[in-house]
Amino acid sequence: MIIDLIKARRAVFPAQYNDKPISKETIEKVLEAGNWAPTHKKTEPWRFKVLQGEAQEKLGLFLSLKYMETDPNPKQFKVEKLIANPKKAGAIIAVCMQRDPKDSIPEWEEIAATAMAVQNMWLCCTEMGIGSYWSSPGLIKHMGGFFNLNEGEVCLGFFYMGYYDGEIPVVSRGPVADKTVWM
Repeated sequence: MIIDLIKARRAVFPAQYNDKPISKETIEKVLEAGNWAPTHKKTEPWRFKVLQGEAQEKLGLFLSLKYMETDPNPKQFKVEKLIANPKKAGAIIAVCMQRDPKDSIPEWEEIAATAMAVQNMWLCCTEMGIGSYWSSPGLIKHMGGFFNLNEGEVCLGFFYMGYYDGEIPVVSRGPVADKTVWM
């Protein structure tokens, strides 16, 4: 059942990934799942940039240099993490949002549609046994210096993907009744 898949979805971090590569065909399935997200007025605002291999290394270097340039007191452990994490992933998908040039709907709806695309991708990865993590560091505001972004396009974060060994812990949620008002 879909509810079981939803409950099984977890953030699996790059440090947990193994070295098993992710095929282009598998990434295309994940992207196809994202492409079927709901979208108001059919604007389909999600844009994806797939990074593998050398592109991941370049991303890590860019992020670490940008961090050292913008943080008045950069920490060495964070520099190293910014360099290392992209290389640990089987693939990284930069999640971008292309604003409707007509502004026909509020921007938050475009962001929400893009987030729903990521949720579809995450559920697809969960079903295929691929660990995933959506990272949205403060440095994403500088990604125009790394990617060739179109006018009105912004990067909302990075969707890290990788195969992993071991079990992902089961978590719980508070009762939905505590978060619901029946009118």
